[in-house]
Amino acid sequence: MEPVASPGVPEQGLGIPSRLTELRTSVERIGTTLEEDVTYAELTREAAAQTGGTAAVLRRGGEAGGGYAAVHGDPAVLPDIRWAMAAVREAARHATGPGGGSAASLSSSDGARPVLVVPLVADGVRYGVLVCARDRTPFTRTEAEFLALLTERAASHIRHAREHERVKGIVGKLQRALLAEPGRPHPNLDVAIRYMPVGQSTLVGGDWCETVRLHFGRTLLVVGDVMGHGLEAAVDMTAYRSALRYIASADLPPHRVLRQLDDIASAEPERRPATCLIARLDPNRGQVTLASAGHLPPAVIDGEGRTSLLPVPVGPPLGTGLGGYEPATYKLSPAQTLLLFTDGLVEHRGEDIDHSLDRLAGVGFDSAVGVEDVLDTVLARLDAANAEDDVAVLAAQLHERSPLPGEAQG
Repeated sequence: MEPVASPGVPEQGLGIPSRLTELRTSVERIGTTLEEDVTYAELTREAAAQTGGTAAVLRRGGEAGGGYAAVHGDPAVLPDIRWAMAAVREAARHATGPGGGSAASLSSSDGARPVLVVPLVADGVRYGVLVCARDRTPFTRTEAEFLALLTERAASHIRHAREHERVKGIVGKLQRALLAEPGRPHPNLDVAIRYMPVGQSTLVGGDWCETVRLHFGRTLLVVGDVMGHGLEAAVDMTAYRSALRYIASADLPPHRVLRQLDDIASAEPERRPATCLIARLDPNRGQVTLASAGHLPPAVIDGEGRTSLLPVPVGPPLGTGLGGYEPATYKLSPAQTLLLFTDGLVEHRGEDIDHSLDRLAGVGFDSAVGVEDVLDTVLARLDAANAEDDVAVLAAQLHERSPLPGEAQG
């Protein structure tokens, strides 16, 4: 089957200067998003509207097993899919446009229905073929040229859409690589952690939680918040976490861990500052020792479900090189739940931070609930799903301690 020239039918108005504005608008309606399927649908809608027929796309050149996509108009008008695929291959042999992208007017297998096929080509890559058909009236040269312009625009946007998906996939892999799992606490401690990055396309940001096993059954719990968002903050976050794990292996008290983290970060001018709260839990003594680098205080939920905040001396953020961190130690019983969090959990733009913390303190909990239930409740009550910043939150409960040999039984 040879491509045939337009049969010389009158141009049906597509070349009239008064329609230039309308045709320009038609072209601009293609490629309004970075969604490939949407671009195909926009193309066939405009093609059908401008030719008064039916338009569809054979994706990726119409490989075997495929079919028409984004059909706009009466599907019954379209030629048999096998005939259309053969017509596409034949038209490609005679294509003369850049990258093989010229239109070809053809007659359908019964010779009565005109068909126009136009490859979607950008930078030499074919993304599919536009197939237009209508009853009786042949396609004109002007129509073929205009549809070639539409497919050229559509192919360009499809190329951008695929490049966007490729880059997004790379970013997603990088983010998953940065999203390291926290360590495991000692079995004498129940811990639950939730992380909710702000933004739909983000998997990880600058907020983080960490748990580190220490000697004598103690566990170090950490929350941190690197200034900023996105991948740059996430990269610095992983640097802080790596340094923390290294420093914690020396079993230093929390305020000295912060001091060393500050020294390391301040020696790297490109490192973003970060806030950090460290809690060292000692189940054998039933106590927690805290130290803060510019971070919000932790909350404690008692056995009756009431919430209160634990005052902690606040030192400067990590990375300033100023040091000056101090510890605070409190009793902690198995009936209580310790809650560490980043500011995204409570802060609202334009709201005083004291008022934000009061809202957290006003959250009531059922008595005797586990750490997962605590996080479910606090995230729901504070509407963390619509937070304006990344949210990281950690809940911890001590197990009931068995008496040591020789201790009095109560």
